[in-house]
Amino acid sequence: MSAAHGRLEGPRIRAIPLESLVLAKILIRYLKKYRWLLLGVLAFQFASAMAQLYLPRLNADIIDLGVAKGDTAFIWSHGAYMLLISLGQIVASVIATYFAARAAMAVGRDIRRDVYDRVSDFSEREISAFGPGSLITRNTNDVQQVQMLAMMGATMLVTAPLLAIGGVIMALQQNVGLSWLIAVSVPTLLIVAIIVISRMVPLFRRYQTKLDAVNRILREQLTGVRVVRAFVRERIEEGRFREANTDIMIVGRNVGSLFVLLFPMAMLVLNVTVVGVIWFGGIAVNDGSVQIGTLFAFMQYVGQILMGVLMASFMTMMIPRAAVSAERIGEVLDADTSLARPADPVGEFSRPGAVEFDDVTFTYPGAEAPVLQHVSFRAEPGETVAIVGSTGSGKTTLVSMIPRLFDVTSGAVRVAGVDVRDADLDVMWKGIGLVPQRPFLFTGTIASNLRFGREEATDADLWEALEIAQARDFVAEKEGGLASRIAQGGTNVSGGQRQRLAIARAIVHQPDILVFDDSFSALDLSTDARLRQALWKHMPGVTKIVVAQRVSTITDADRIVVLDDGRVVGVGTHDDLLITCTTYKEIVDSQLGVQA
Repeated sequence: MSAAHGRLEGPRIRAIPLESLVLAKILIRYLKKYRWLLLGVLAFQFASAMAQLYLPRLNADIIDLGVAKGDTAFIWSHGAYMLLISLGQIVASVIATYFAARAAMAVGRDIRRDVYDRVSDFSEREISAFGPGSLITRNTNDVQQVQMLAMMGATMLVTAPLLAIGGVIMALQQNVGLSWLIAVSVPTLLIVAIIVISRMVPLFRRYQTKLDAVNRILREQLTGVRVVRAFVRERIEEGRFREANTDIMIVGRNVGSLFVLLFPMAMLVLNVTVVGVIWFGGIAVNDGSVQIGTLFAFMQYVGQILMGVLMASFMTMMIPRAAVSAERIGEVLDADTSLARPADPVGEFSRPGAVEFDDVTFTYPGAEAPVLQHVSFRAEPGETVAIVGSTGSGKTTLVSMIPRLFDVTSGAVRVAGVDVRDADLDVMWKGIGLVPQRPFLFTGTIASNLRFGREEATDADLWEALEIAQARDFVAEKEGGLASRIAQGGTNVSGGQRQRLAIARAIVHQPDILVFDDSFSALDLSTDARLRQALWKHMPGVTKIVVAQRVSTITDADRIVVLDDGRVVGVGTHDDLLITCTTYKEIVDSQLGVQA
């Protein structure tokens, strides 16, 4: 397993600086494309902050030079100017928020796209290492956290320092004598924020892990709902979900408690500071050293300073969770797939339809023993080669190597005369039609599912494929025909119908090689026989690799490969193996005995 995968299995607790580094790396990588939008945010947020800082000074002038002296004209003129500045501040703030939203939403879109593309390149090994539920969470909730930080950071992280620093400068211009109140209140608020944030970091990491668990359990229960009901496990599964749901609730409550703690503490500091300004400022006003308008302006600047610090604190509260999410996203983006594409791929295939296994050995990561050991056989173009063996003998793993879903540990798998590790995968996959052990149909129509591998296929091509797959009758009986809706996973059709539609989909693909991974198991014997006869008749030049449990499905194969505990123990025709292979004879006798 690669280093990226090792990170998945190792300790997940890491220092904040490393997480923040990953977050900064992702934000820089994706935000630089939208730097003009960010420059617009900076410019308009600067204008908005400057307007906010200027308004208290205008207010002080109106009080000191207008209200105190009874100058109505001054009040009206400066009041109108103040209103104009306020409108300008609102417009600048709206435009800045619009630019920030555009940039943040685009960043979220780009990250989701790249995570999806990366996962699409994963083999079964990487998908199992991360877990489907975790991958879904990383591409939804985790991306949302980074996206939200980009959105809020583009606005708050610009406004907060401008208000805090600008507020200090403007407050000092109004009155230096009261500045000690700022020197006390700002550090106090920062200390409170640091204490709260330091406790949030591990909680955010635990929250994301608990969220993965909830998604995993819910996904398992939805996928296996029939099994749950068949074994009357509803109560037990409800308990599992309740426990996971309670765990995430407890962590979320702890996070919420810290959020709730910060804001009252910040308001306490703010209100105590305002009281101090009024108390000591009132004494100064009474002494005549400070004007009333100046005191009001100073109070407003203190509020802006503390608001800037509070906004910065709020952002720093968002950063730890976004950093954890960015780390999880980075693990996916940086993960090395075991199916690395060759630097100089071979796109020309000299023997279309040929398949060869040359001394293939395969071991799953972390397994004590190989699943396949020294497997060698070949299938010539147009031949039918069957794979048979007991459960767990490695049949599915074997055929998964033909389209390179796994890479061999040693040896070589050649398709059309080219080692699959050197082949251009996109070109090679066009020549392979795979019908998996558990056929999966996508949400849409029958037609859209059949055209999954060849979008330009005509309706006539679809009906011909359905005819070969023995699915024409039940599709024709549906009210919508080819336009009939298919639910996610094909749950609104029977298992046999789902298998036949999957076979028809592979036929529409027009491959050179058809791989059937126990794809006839849900069919009755007569349908099985008719389907194989139609395949042999209409697709004589297509190589067929058939994994089957029923002996009746493979008796007419050109060659049968018998697996036992990952080893080839016999290769030949049905009649030959009955004489030369004890394992195959035992399989035949056991099935004939059951039928009898």
